[in-house]
Amino acid sequence: MVDLNTQYEKIKPEIDQAIQDVIESSAFINGPYVKSFQENLAKYLHAKHVIPCANGTDALQIALMALELKPGAEVITPDFTFISTVEIIKLLGLKPVLVDVDENTFNISVEGVRDAVTSNTGAIVPVHLFGQCADMKEVMKISEEKNIPVVEDVAQATGADFYTGNSTIKAGMIGDIGCTSFFPSKNLGCYGDGGALYTNNDDLAQRIRSIANHGSNKKYYHDRVGVNSRLDALQAAILDVKLTYLDDYNKSRQWAASFYDRELAEVEQIRLPKRNSYSSHIFHQYTIVLDESVDRDDFKEYLNKKGVPSMVYYPVPIHLQKAFQDLGHSKGDFPVSEKLSESVLSLPMHTELDEDQLRMITETVKSYF
Repeated sequence: MVDLNTQYEKIKPEIDQAIQDVIESSAFINGPYVKSFQENLAKYLHAKHVIPCANGTDALQIALMALELKPGAEVITPDFTFISTVEIIKLLGLKPVLVDVDENTFNISVEGVRDAVTSNTGAIVPVHLFGQCADMKEVMKISEEKNIPVVEDVAQATGADFYTGNSTIKAGMIGDIGCTSFFPSKNLGCYGDGGALYTNNDDLAQRIRSIANHGSNKKYYHDRVGVNSRLDALQAAILDVKLTYLDDYNKSRQWAASFYDRELAEVEQIRLPKRNSYSSHIFHQYTIVLDESVDRDDFKEYLNKKGVPSMVYYPVPIHLQKAFQDLGHSKGDFPVSEKLSESVLSLPMHTELDEDQLRMITETVKSYF
């Protein structure tokens, strides 16, 4: 599904030198390498503030803490997503309000968001799933009408562009706070865990920095309850190298996605990923939707036997997870999320796919049908 070793081999001298420089400097926590990556990522995103942290889940937690929501405040987020988006809401004593997703884009339903807003809504957390932005123009309309802050989960869409009509904005820079992960398989991934938050709001940036550093702005002086969440210097140095290749990496993924589109277009039992007009798609995943007539488990096993890996993201929607039974939902409440959970399948997608590999994958897929 991901070929990190070949990717590393292509930039090995730069990566090895970056790691060696950190070791020789002994600046393992914060220091110049973290600062350099922070500044370069801010330039790339056109962000006023980038605050690195330990991982993407921490980024979401710190973002919601920085909003200083009242206990029990409602946070609207999609039902079809990775668990961390929702578990952080619950951990902070807030109430997850789940919304179904659009069947074509897999992203949060704008109509669902509007219907879910109440006087107790404290935040909206859209997820830019699989590599393209949610309909942020409409989400931000709701935000502005109701004065509700927006936290973007951009872990799967780092580098994606959102088109406003007059300008282009990087994913994560549309709402009040953007949160990302640098998990190794991400479009911009390190060699361990890592994350970051972005914002153009000075007050939020100050709170985020404080919360990520034990609630402190000055050593041993603590203004609020915080956490210990920081990106270590080795990962920052690796990310600083890989950031210079991010646009090329995303173009490689787009090229591979176009190959899939072209070769699988005539397979009637498969629905291919839709591209939005308001967002670029950088394909963290290439996710197809199988027709109801297809036994997904059988198809997946067939691909596996032929040497083609595949993954199901995500086999159980949030509202049917045991951990969230107390939200009071049952089967049938979010029909689109449920249908996708039963029918999606992601094919290999990474920067190192070549034409021979892609042809082998697509020929194998077609041979099943």
